[in-house]
Amino acid sequence: MNGGQHMLELRVLGDFQVRRDGEPLHLPPSRKTRALLAYLAVTARQHQRERLCEIFWDIPDDPRGALRWSLSKIRQVLGADESVLATDRNAVALNIETDYARLAPLVKTDLSSRSTEELEAVLASIRGGFLADLSLERCFDYEAWRQAIASEVEIVELGMLRELVERLGNEPRRALPFAQRLRRLTPDDASIAAEIEALEDKVRSAAAQATGRAPQSAPLAPPSKPAASPQDSGRAVQFCRALDGTRLAHASTGSGPAILRAAHWMSHLTFDWDSPIWRHWMRELSRHNRLVRYDERCNGLSQRHVVDISFETMVSDLECVVEATGLDRFTLLGLSQSCAVSIAYAIRHPERVSGMILYGGYVKGWRARGDAGEIATREAVATLMRESWGKSNPMFRQAFCSMFIPGATHEHFAWMDDLMLRTVSPDDAWRLQNAFSVIDVSDLLDKVRVPTLVLHARDDNVAPVESGRTMAAGIPGARFIELDSQNHILLEGEPAFEEFIDHVRAFIAETAGG
Repeated sequence: MNGGQHMLELRVLGDFQVRRDGEPLHLPPSRKTRALLAYLAVTARQHQRERLCEIFWDIPDDPRGALRWSLSKIRQVLGADESVLATDRNAVALNIETDYARLAPLVKTDLSSRSTEELEAVLASIRGGFLADLSLERCFDYEAWRQAIASEVEIVELGMLRELVERLGNEPRRALPFAQRLRRLTPDDASIAAEIEALEDKVRSAAAQATGRAPQSAPLAPPSKPAASPQDSGRAVQFCRALDGTRLAHASTGSGPAILRAAHWMSHLTFDWDSPIWRHWMRELSRHNRLVRYDERCNGLSQRHVVDISFETMVSDLECVVEATGLDRFTLLGLSQSCAVSIAYAIRHPERVSGMILYGGYVKGWRARGDAGEIATREAVATLMRESWGKSNPMFRQAFCSMFIPGATHEHFAWMDDLMLRTVSPDDAWRLQNAFSVIDVSDLLDKVRVPTLVLHARDDNVAPVESGRTMAAGIPGARFIELDSQNHILLEGEPAFEEFIDHVRAFIAETAGG
């Protein structure tokens, strides 16, 4: 570790522990003190005392006094000199490495470039969720930070397990523990269960060859679980690779004629089931159909911080997901910017698209539209996005949320804020918005040859209703439905969402058999 503290170890990948010489140290009973210690260690930078007070204490609690008391307890635990715990009247910094520091570089890298030994070592350090025992529900800024890191850890853990299972296919005994761990994290993923069975067969065959006995057929895996509910099966995340090697996460729910929802930004395959922002969409769309979803690159459980986020690559990713999920013919659902991606796909693969539903989309992105005033405004928002998206103060994200869902309740704002933090990093959010700004499919509209239904909220602030009308007018034979709502993301319980679902079901019934 650091200097004379090389025998000191802070573990944050699971329940919080501080160890010296391999032995756990007694920690203060105060959860805030322990959380402060973890926060300082993981962030590994200098913090202003005033900001730490804002994060962990309310004004009536004498925050500066509480901070001084907590720092004194931390110093007792660590036995640290000024080179490790540095404090002055204005700032605090802690210089101790944590187990997260070994995982963090993997968040922004292609896992296939890392050695097997490194991936195994990092996986061995993950004992559970990030700071699993140190949630502080009343400390919003800290909790938002903790949950955002927890999502990153979850993504990397799943990615490493997938990578090792694929990489070690010819070493079944070595690969099997990773496959079994992956199954525990995604218990309803049928493909992992099948892969475990195949690995077990290889292990038994190898053992039989070594002993000269016939292989036994007794299962090595635990008995299968009862059939999962649609919501549970929606958490059974699977992965495929894009043409450039980017790992894409996808999931499927329900049964019946297939709907493929083309990826849009700010989605998270598992978290969306808990969130009132998207869960009613998935529930209703998979009630009578098989709904296939995937997280866009740089979003959710798909690989983050990817270099190529071009429009052409987004279309290619959709093609790869279609192949990976075995879809033959399906209804293609585009939302927001994925409407343009859907249009490009439908032109290339009309034999697979029984019908296309486009909601809240646009033909040209805000930069491609060429309005100087709009461009200036959007560029200012994009700059604020890069600087303020990941900040603990949610003010900017709440303002951003109000653009997407003006009809949101306080609960919706809180969930949307959490969704934004979990699904995409500040830099990727900024990069994606700039990529979307130059989308232009105006030359493609008249080439669409599949039945198309276009729907749009009348008072949408993100994509004006005129964009939907323009899209429908340019696609031969397309029908246009204007919904009475101001929300870019339709909310559960509002009449416009019920109307949207009714139109979707009627359209699928009309086109799916064709």
